[in-house]
Amino acid sequence: MTHWLRFEHQGTPGFGSLDGEQVLVHGGDMFDAPVATGQRLALADVSLRAPVRPGKAIALVNNFRALLQKLQQPTPSEPLYFLKAPNSYFDPGGVISKPAGCDSRIIFEGELGVVIGQTCRQVSEGDALGKVFGYTCVNDVTATDLLTRDPNFAQWTRAKAFDGFCPIGPMIATGLDPATLTVRTVLNATLRQDYPLSDAVFSVPQLVSKLSWDMTLYPGDMILCGTSVGVGVMKPGSTVEVEIAGIGKLSNRFE
Repeated sequence: MTHWLRFEHQGTPGFGSLDGEQVLVHGGDMFDAPVATGQRLALADVSLRAPVRPGKAIALVNNFRALLQKLQQPTPSEPLYFLKAPNSYFDPGGVISKPAGCDSRIIFEGELGVVIGQTCRQVSEGDALGKVFGYTCVNDVTATDLLTRDPNFAQWTRAKAFDGFCPIGPMIATGLDPATLTVRTVLNATLRQDYPLSDAVFSVPQLVSKLSWDMTLYPGDMILCGTSVGVGVMKPGSTVEVEIAGIGKLSNRFE
């Protein structure tokens, strides 16, 4: 297993892999044969940035059976999804700001992010995991009241694409089996979500395959696997932590 991260050190951006409490700095392209420079930095001396800034982030809706049961909704026959805008991508440790003039409730949604490592189009389910670079934690922040404010049009893009509404991180972990992972979300030290990826309607291989038949997936693109029960409102001053064993803990405050 390797943990990849992006950082800023003394005003200079970079990326590398984690070795204990040190960052092994790399050059080139994280997704295409990155080369170690030989430089080492103390993890405590760098500021973490979002480990990936996707060309597109495809986010699933209604992909967990427990949530479907709670909402009394039918199981979808194909993936239901929307896109998160690039301006919403946000760093671990950053402060999420409530949009100016927005009177909506702002909710958290802890999710697994699947980072694509190779260009894939119409890939088979059996070959899908070979196109995955690794996995990260994501908070799919939502101005939930905006979704249905206009009865004539569900505003998925607006509700989920405000600046800072997609914290990512803290790292990308490779070599994991996504089917064994569990997402835990903690709000102000209280556990709110604790759900297994095995409860997903569409598994990671299925998602990569099915989505690649809709659109070409490129290195750095990310699939948000959807969320389960336990999502809730973030009040100003709240701290939300999304943790997945083997990846790390994504922590952000909301103001």
